[in-house]
Amino acid sequence: MGGVRLEAITWERLGDLLADRLLDLEPDDGGSRPRVAFDGAPAARPGDLARRVAEALRLRGRPSLVVGTEGFLRPASLRFEYGHEDVEAYYDGWFDVPALWREVFGPLEPGGTGRVLPDLWDPATDRATRSPYSELPPGGLLLLHGPLLLKNWFPFDLTVHVRLSPGALRRRTPEGEHWTLPAHERYEAEADPAATADVLVRADDPRHPAWNG
Repeated sequence: MGGVRLEAITWERLGDLLADRLLDLEPDDGGSRPRVAFDGAPAARPGDLARRVAEALRLRGRPSLVVGTEGFLRPASLRFEYGHEDVEAYYDGWFDVPALWREVFGPLEPGGTGRVLPDLWDPATDRATRSPYSELPPGGLLLLHGPLLLKNWFPFDLTVHVRLSPGALRRRTPEGEHWTLPAHERYEAEADPAATADVLVRADDPRHPAWNG
């Protein structure tokens, strides 16, 4: 965090600034559909920011598709194979990374169809969602949100990390989910998302975040 200059901002202004930045974003691999990460612990609510940016893009005439990794959880029998509060399983085994590569990133490669599966698995029913594919046209942006995104080598063209301090993360995480906190601490130490993301948002104050982009 040394040397990072943070600027206080409103969520509305942040969404507009990010949308303006994304208007000129081009994929690094020569494709036509940029891929953007909104990374953060569930308590940081990165999905809220992704949806805010999607609306700002819509008003600017740029299509986008918001996808959350909570729709790509693995079946309960695999997530809870070692117990319901296994930190290692949460860190490396809760999310169906191969399915995300196959159903989300694969169709967005150069020459891909653009037909993205928005979700695969419903954790409430522990069954396949059977959702229809969504068509992302050329020039449309994928806005993928979820935790622990920057450790999987996904081909993002721009990354946003929504960070909470350890104290804020503990306060805003439901008590029944406190067992996941060591996984987020490990992620901060190993992936260092605050330093590696293109845009850092510090969301300790839910009304007025600070950002560096």
